[in-house]
Parts: sequence; structure tokens; C-alpha cells
Amino acid sequence: MRYSGYELLWMFAVYSVAGWCLEVCAAAAKQKKFVNRGYLNGPFCPVYGLTSAAFGIVLPELKEHLIFLFLGGMIIAAFAEYICGFLLERISGQKWWDYSGHRFSARGYICLPASLFWGICAVLCIRLFDPLLVKLIYMLPQRAGRLILTAVLIAAFLDSLGSSAAVLQMNYFLGRAAFEVSGRLYGLSSFLENALTERIRRRMVKAYPSLKERKRAENGGIDEKTAVFARGCCFYKLAMLFFIGAFLGDITETIFCYTRTGIIMSRSSVVYGPFSIVWGLGCVLLTAFLYPYREKNDRYIFLAGTILGGAYEYICSVFSELVFGTVFWDYSAIPFNLGGRINLLYCFFWGIVAVVWLKMLYPILSGWIEKLPVKWGKLLSNSLILFMVFDMALSGLALGRYSARQDEKTAVSQTVSGEEGGLNGWLDRHFPDERMKRIYPNAKFVD
Repeated sequence: MRYSGYELLWMFAVYSVAGWCLEVCAAAAKQKKFVNRGYLNGPFCPVYGLTSAAFGIVLPELKEHLIFLFLGGMIIAAFAEYICGFLLERISGQKWWDYSGHRFSARGYICLPASLFWGICAVLCIRLFDPLLVKLIYMLPQRAGRLILTAVLIAAFLDSLGSSAAVLQMNYFLGRAAFEVSGRLYGLSSFLENALTERIRRRMVKAYPSLKERKRAENGGIDEKTAVFARGCCFYKLAMLFFIGAFLGDITETIFCYTRTGIIMSRSSVVYGPFSIVWGLGCVLLTAFLYPYREKNDRYIFLAGTILGGAYEYICSVFSELVFGTVFWDYSAIPFNLGGRINLLYCFFWGIVAVVWLKMLYPILSGWIEKLPVKWGKLLSNSLILFMVFDMALSGLALGRYSARQDEKTAVSQTVSGEEGGLNGWLDRHFPDERMKRIYPNAKFVD
């Protein structure tokens, strides 16, 4: 089943509160006293809410496949916890939690015991708690339910603003100058700083005694002393690898399809350029997650790549169907498939790709990227990012219009650009069905 946006927002709110309660109980058991855990000051842990909502989006169709449901929950939660820990450390310059002392941990952000716990939570949510929560939601009058939900989300948003200000000040992102815009406002700003952000900072340090101060890496990984562009696994390195991986993935798929069918067909995800977004993001995720383990045995990397790649492809399939109403691939005819979204053979391909990427291609490509002059490397990366943002936005609009035409909707819409026909008319002229079929030959539309 698919949950509505209203139901998913309720899941986010309820599980955020439940996650806060769980964190408080765990901290109380460990520290023998009450500690207000969490990023926000109120009883709200958004990472729990976001992860549970992701479960509700991606996992319901795995309800009868207990093992895959468990593994899917593990992977989604591990990804969410890893990204959350990484972003908090990048923003604040501090490590909010550290699993480095546990076996099978990744940079201290995630560990196997925590991921196993999340897998169990996913099973319980999908098979027990989510259906029960939906029933309880509709016991409320709809108008009252919407008002309560809106009030809770607004309160959480305002709370996040105050907490974010405190976190930024903890890392000196907001200096005293930010509170000295004018002499008249300085007194009020100073009061707010002392009364609000200082209190929040003290609460955070108390809640997370393992916070570690460290100097934040500047300039996206550019080493100013040696003038090396994108040293290590940094933002600019990952950005360049995204474009290289997207291009190589498109070419690889084109050649593979030609050897099987004798037909050269487009494998691109966007309307301009031979770029496969799935492969580009896959290379970025494989690099970001497996970079610390690049020296490990090939079998370890193959297994990690097989699991992560399969989960990633499954999520991409669900996302494209929900957002665009389109299925770009269907493996139903291939043995050992899961809902036609992934199959065992292609999961093994992901494992092979992970080994080849980390052991062979990444060292070569990384060396080439780092040879770029710092100035020109930044210019090239930023230019490509802007191009891809435009290309993806236009591709999304073209796909949406293509899907609408399949539903026999008219090309006339509200005037957007001031010309007759508006945006939909422009899309109909520049991206007709014939062109879209060439770009996306395997696209299937779902009701």
C-alpha cells in the first residue's frame, strides 16, 4: 500500500517524538539522570521521523518479504544516520556521536548493532505500528488532525532555527559581528544570544558529552599549502566523480544493451547529454561509504557493493515511480527479482563495479582530478553542477509533461512565460513524444 502525504507527515511527527523518548530513556539508563537528548530543544528527534517516513515510502511492498524488509530497514536507517552524523559534523565541526569503539563501524557514524536495531524497528513499523497509527489518525476529525499536525510541525521548525543558530555559533560561524548590525540592535541581539543560544549550546554539550572539537576543513578539501585541488574524499572530488560515473555508466549500459539486443538505445537519465544519474550517484555513494575501506579485501568490497547497490537501485526505482509516475526499468522477466525493481544478477554487477571502481578506476581518476589547477578545478566543478541542476530540472518537467500526454491531457495550461500555451506548450513543442521515446525507450507509465 501507499501512504498519503498527510499520513507520512503524521508518521514523521509521531516517530520523531517516540525517537526522542527512546533517546532520553537510553541516556537516563547510561548516565543515571534525565538528559534532554536530540538536536532540538523540544521532544523531537527528526532523524527518527525522517527515517520512519522513509520506511513508509520505500518498504510497504516488502511487507511479506521479512528478510528483505529487515535488510531494507537496516540500509535506509544506516544511510540516514550516516548522512545525519556527517552533516552535523561538517556544519558544527564536532562529532555528535561516535561508534568508533564498536566493531563494524563506518567512520564512527554507524555501526552494525545500531543498524540491526533499526532493521528490527523497520519490521515492527511496517507490519504493526504504521497500520495502527493510520487507524488512530483517522479517528481524529480531519480538520482537528490537520490543525494539530500543522502546529507540531511549525513548533519543530521554529525549534530547529534556534538550535541551528546555536550550533553555528558553537563553531564560530556566527561571530559577534552578526549581532552588531547596528548599535540599537546589539543589546537585543546580545540578550537573545545569552538567553537562547548559550542555553541551547550548554544543553547540547550536556546531552552529548562525547562531542569532540576539531578544526573544520575549509574550501571543500582544497589544500592551500600544497595547492592541490580536491585532495582526499571531499565535496569537489565527489562532484567530479559524479559526472565521470554518470558518463561512464551511460556508455557502459549502452554497450551492454547493444551486445544483448543489437540495438543502440539511449540510457541517459536527462534530456541533454549522455549521463546516467543512477550510475553517477551510485559512484558517489560507493566512494563516500567505502572510501575508508578501499584497502580491504576484494570480497569485503564486493559484498558491501552488492548489498548497497541493490538497495540503492531499489530506492531509485521507488522514487522515480512516486515522483514521475514512470518505471524506467523492469526486471520481472529475470529470475531472482524483487518486485521487478532489482534482481540478483544485477546486484552482483554492483558488487563487481564496487571492486573495479575502488581498486582500479578510483585511484586513476582521483589522481587526474587532483592534477587540475585549483582555480580551474573549482570553476569546472561549479559550472558542471549548475548545468546538471538545469538539465535535471528540465528533464523532470519534460517527463512530467510526457506522462500527462499519455493520460490524454491537453497541452494548454496557465500562461507562465507570457506566450500562448505557456510552459506546457513549450514542452510539447521542444520535447514531443517521439523525442522522449528516443531518450527514454524503456519508460513505462504507472497509474
